Amino acid sequence: MRKNLFLLTALLFSTPVLLQAQKTKKPMNIIYILSDDHRYDFMGFTGAVPGLQTPGMDKMAKEGAHLKNAFVTTSLCSPSRASILTGQYAHTHTVVDNSAPMPTDLMFYPQYLQKKGYKTAFMGKWHMGNNGDEPQKGFDEWVSFADQGKYYGNLLNINGKREQMPADNYITDELTLRAEKWMSSVKDKPFAMYLSHKGVHSEFMPAKRHDGKYKELPVISPQSMYLTVTDSSKQYGVVTAPRTTVNYKDIPKWVREQRYSWHGVDYMYHGQIPFDNFYHLYLETLQAIDESIQSVLKWVEDNGLKENTMVVYMGDNGFLFGEHGLIDKRNAYEESMRVPLLVWAPGMVKAGSVIPQMILNIDLAPTFLEIAGIEKPTQMQGQSFLPLLKGENIAWRDKVFYEYYWEQAFPQTPTTYAVRSDKYKYIAYNGIWDINELYDIEKDPYEMNNLIRNKDFDKIGLQLRNDLNDWLEKTNGLQIPLKKQQGRRFDNLYRGTY
Repeated sequence: MRKNLFLLTALLFSTPVLLQAQKTKKPMNIIYILSDDHRYDFMGFTGAVPGLQTPGMDKMAKEGAHLKNAFVTTSLCSPSRASILTGQYAHTHTVVDNSAPMPTDLMFYPQYLQKKGYKTAFMGKWHMGNNGDEPQKGFDEWVSFADQGKYYGNLLNINGKREQMPADNYITDELTLRAEKWMSSVKDKPFAMYLSHKGVHSEFMPAKRHDGKYKELPVISPQSMYLTVTDSSKQYGVVTAPRTTVNYKDIPKWVREQRYSWHGVDYMYHGQIPFDNFYHLYLETLQAIDESIQSVLKWVEDNGLKENTMVVYMGDNGFLFGEHGLIDKRNAYEESMRVPLLVWAPGMVKAGSVIPQMILNIDLAPTFLEIAGIEKPTQMQGQSFLPLLKGENIAWRDKVFYEYYWEQAFPQTPTTYAVRSDKYKYIAYNGIWDINELYDIEKDPYEMNNLIRNKDFDKIGLQLRNDLNDWLEKTNGLQIPLKKQQGRRFDNLYRGTY
């Protein structure tokens, strides 16, 4: 009797405490930091670039989670950004290139967060569906610039009013300061910050304090850099010998020819900059992005918000530095479609987590909504990876799909579709007389041995092709969403750059 009375008394007194704890549990703030053209492995902790220092990214990986197999579904600014905001593939949201108009009926994840009571802000490069700087739906606070903007002295659109910044204001620093100022003004409410940096988009320009920091750092050429030529007069840095079988015969013709073009290592940007300078300026421009991350993390800690804030860092697409003789992105090679993805949330994510599952940019929106307690809308095609961040063992995708649509402005890269599993990748090209590609990326991570003609892999290739076609059919992607072409004329005499 006394035992039962004790239990009843304990329950009566503990229930209000539990209810009060539930009431006082604060919603998670969301800070999403996006960089431009940052490839997946150029971070200090990966060791891919000996000597590269990124203490902010390293801190996120050490104290949070590194999602080491993150991909975009289209490796190009506008389509990728639209996929991040909508949770949809490019053929669904139809922002298929950097000038395609944005449909007016698209729903962005911040709109749902607003309805849930979140304060929302966008700071930085929009560049999605148009080249303007006008405020967009879903954001209470807006700071942006037209088109690509400039590294110094931008004309900013601040909540609909344009303001010229001083000539020595570096855009990465400018955006970070404004983001922190706004967060300080709303920190007593749940908030979602989208900090969208211009860096590290070409043409690279580091902050003055970082100019020349890496000019003596050795350039390490990727193994596939010289496969498209038997003898090149342009060789940069340390050239490592391939450690896998190389199939010279089955390198696609478009890859060979693009080598001497705007996006090829032997005539990059029509000879405007040497490759080694290009490489060093990229690393130096990246430094301010890392400092932005450091500053944001410090702001969260200083304001006592560690336990209910998630900071996510990601690149909008990858970037090649000589792989297959190419620079830039667009294609379906690993360095183009893979991106860095780090999550720092001390109140939720176990420090030092490494998540191997394949994550897509279309997964960001569903994840942010689940964090806020919002059910995923039916039109979103991604899936929340919040359970993975929490260490839960759940079923997950075993393949990812990729699409890129030919652009008039940069016709060197054809319309491309791809499907990738943990072991194989199949790449198909549309509208050109050329060879498709099949790689065993487990044994051949640098994609140098095209297996498409190898009879031993016929079954695998056919299955992946069927998987790709099934995906397009199920997601209504069998018709290419053509858009009205804009911009200057191009002339094939200049290998298709304008």
